[in-house]
Amino acid sequence: MNRRTALRQTLGFIGLSTTASLPVLNAKSSLQNPNNQRFRVGACDWSIGQSSKIEAFDVAKTIGLDGIQVNLGSEKNDMHLRRKDLQKAWREAAKRTGVQIGGLALGELNNIPYKSDPRAEQWVQDSVGVAKALGAKNILLAFFNKGDLKNDPQGTQVVIERLKAVAPKAEKAGIVLAIESWLSAEEHMAIIDAVASPAVKVYYDVCNSTVMGYDILKEIRWLGKQKQICEFHFKENSYLLGQGKVNYPEVRKAIDAIQYGGWVHIEGAVPEGKNMLESYTYNNKFVREILA
Repeated sequence: MNRRTALRQTLGFIGLSTTASLPVLNAKSSLQNPNNQRFRVGACDWSIGQSSKIEAFDVAKTIGLDGIQVNLGSEKNDMHLRRKDLQKAWREAAKRTGVQIGGLALGELNNIPYKSDPRAEQWVQDSVGVAKALGAKNILLAFFNKGDLKNDPQGTQVVIERLKAVAPKAEKAGIVLAIESWLSAEEHMAIIDAVASPAVKVYYDVCNSTVMGYDILKEIRWLGKQKQICEFHFKENSYLLGQGKVNYPEVRKAIDAIQYGGWVHIEGAVPEGKNMLESYTYNNKFVREILA
């Protein structure tokens, strides 16, 4: 596959601002997804401006999302969702708003790498218990910026050994450790094969892989055939969903081909200068039409 160099560009938090009107979608789109449907639509709490904040539940409810992907915390707050009192508060907020906890994420691994920092290794170990307490099934492990594994065989080997150490704990808890990175499908599979645990899978971000020049439709089908995709990010950098580089109708066909069902979390997808709430209301409707 083409592995051209990509810009190592991360999304900042998108503030609320005045915006021009956004495109109109089919008015018949459902904003709430019944529990018996195949897909549930959520958003990353950091993408709606509420990283690891309890206010994310109310924002998500306003948007009309089924759930949120929750960030464990930061170095500054000592990964605060490891605290039992906060776990209880998050569960109560989910119950109060009807917005589910759709997954857990360790975004701080982009700054404090899993491949080199012992603190990160402890955080991943602890995150398994947090995910279980919150009712989340997947833990997103981020490998960007300082944590990037691309062309880093030494760092990759450290990650493999650390995943081997935590995988039995995750297996016992019924939790999946999900790798999201700049790596290709083959490179992800090399890690998964080396760890040799059903608790390690790929968190597939269709935008990241498009930016890297990978054939995402082939990758989804290839990884999915081996049951190695645990969850999806639908994302665009600086565009609304459907107006950027990713061909979402074709992505839906690939998802159907692997018979995936579960969470699809929206990340990014706010144009510069646009209002986050209005953009995410649009993105939510767009995803539901694609997945209808």
